[in-house]
Amino acid sequence: MGNRAVKERVVEEIRDKFERANSALLTDYRGLNVAEVTELRKQLREAGIEYKVVKNTLTRLAIKDFDYSDELKEFLQGPTAIAFSYEDPVAAAKILSKFAKDHKNLEIKVGLVEGKVVDINGIKNLADLPSREVLIAKVLAGMQAPISGLVNVLNGPMRGLVYALQAIKDKKQS
Repeated sequence: MGNRAVKERVVEEIRDKFERANSALLTDYRGLNVAEVTELRKQLREAGIEYKVVKNTLTRLAIKDFDYSDELKEFLQGPTAIAFSYEDPVAAAKILSKFAKDHKNLEIKVGLVEGKVVDINGIKNLADLPSREVLIAKVLAGMQAPISGLVNVLNGPMRGLVYALQAIKDKKQS
């Protein structure tokens, strides 16, 4: 397979990752040692996030047809690795933000969430959101409260009727 064919395959692979991912965060990993990069990859992998070092020129070609292409191109400078998240759009922001606090050499350049370019402040806001599981639990708790209230409201007249019938029964027996 020729060099051009290899590059075309890589471009297609990157394009596919951008199409499938619900978030992608571009990072500059310059200054991280092998052990730190390995630890970061491990944390991301455990959360189902793929961390891939990319060539900027091939990435520019891969995203050229996407709406966000022009906004993202300016961040494709220097060493670039992209964290692709296919399930939880917040997980990558959480892991990378925490890792960057402990390892000053990791720089988060920009993010892409649901097809929208997000700056570093937006990424920090994402990282501060509760996890998906916590949000789901809160929504379910919120949905459960009105239902239990409704059950109590519906049971109120029933209870009253039962008490009234019991009183009538007691009165007739005495």
